[in-house]
Amino acid sequence: MKIAIIGANGFIGSRLVEQFHLGGQHTVIPVVRKPASLALPARFSLEWRLGDALETESLTAALQGCDAVVHAAIGDPLQIEKMPAILCAAAAAAGIKRVVYLSSASVHGQSIPPGTTEATPLHTEHSIDYNNAKVRAERSFFSECSKYRMDGYALRPGVVYGPRSRWIADLAEELREGRAWLFDEGRGICNSIYVDNLIHAIRLCLEANAGAGQPYLVGDEETVTWADFYHQAAQLTGLPTTSIHRVDRFPAFEKSFRERVEKTVAQPWVQSLLPAVPFKLKRATKTLIASWNPPGSPDAWALPGRPGPHITEEMALLQQNRWRFPHTQAAQNLGYRAPVSFEEAMRRSFAWLRFATDVSVK
Repeated sequence: MKIAIIGANGFIGSRLVEQFHLGGQHTVIPVVRKPASLALPARFSLEWRLGDALETESLTAALQGCDAVVHAAIGDPLQIEKMPAILCAAAAAAGIKRVVYLSSASVHGQSIPPGTTEATPLHTEHSIDYNNAKVRAERSFFSECSKYRMDGYALRPGVVYGPRSRWIADLAEELREGRAWLFDEGRGICNSIYVDNLIHAIRLCLEANAGAGQPYLVGDEETVTWADFYHQAAQLTGLPTTSIHRVDRFPAFEKSFRERVEKTVAQPWVQSLLPAVPFKLKRATKTLIASWNPPGSPDAWALPGRPGPHITEEMALLQQNRWRFPHTQAAQNLGYRAPVSFEEAMRRSFAWLRFATDVSVK
């Protein structure tokens, strides 16, 4: 089977290229938007193609001759919402009938209501714009698959970690800087999934004889708490768990300037005006917004103390989660069972960190 991977330069996409190519079971075609994004896929002797996930004509050309496509591209909330319709139109034009779309467990929120399954109705009233965008995107994906009579599979992974993951690199950095923290002693459920376990689920979707037209929650086999995740990371980086802050309440979260601008731009009336804005002006504005980082106001008279915890709204919600979502539907319809244990996954992840950085890792 010849499989196109859209977003082949990203964390999940690049690992998917590695696994499928080195495994030899499928011919893989990395699809990226520009040549500069070929750094990782170009390590292998592969046919690669240029295609923009936001342009139907460009993507159609990139998908020609492929039997299936996996969509692993990322973007801002507005781009996330646009991509599924473009993906399905391009796949249909290229004669592709099977599409695997990476959705997210975030369609249910970060702190998931107890009892949540794939059948739980979705809503777009989340406080985080990314969640609402993924809800709309998944709805669009299934609608477009039905329109073009394609076999569409949407996977809803939770916290995807592994080599090149921000969950590994950022956590190691926060542990070293003394800014890592746990709420309620880390009793919250992490809903983790090692990247190779996710790739296993993708492979099952590509090879399945049934089960299309449904979303699938997927994760690690074990129930992993945030204490498990952080303590294992501390052990593998040789740092004491006593350096992890204990948090019992959260600050008030306010939208950043960038988030407020992005939400405004996503409004339909703003979108209707954008075609009239010169391209160079839009590009310059995006660059300015992306680089916006207002300086703080340090107190010159204050003595340096222990670094405080780095608390974000996303992590505050995640660590309050008490529900481990079930993988029953994926097990029944796809035969899913995570092949890599949590302990082994963390060992592999921090072995990569040792290779990629100068961090001293056991």
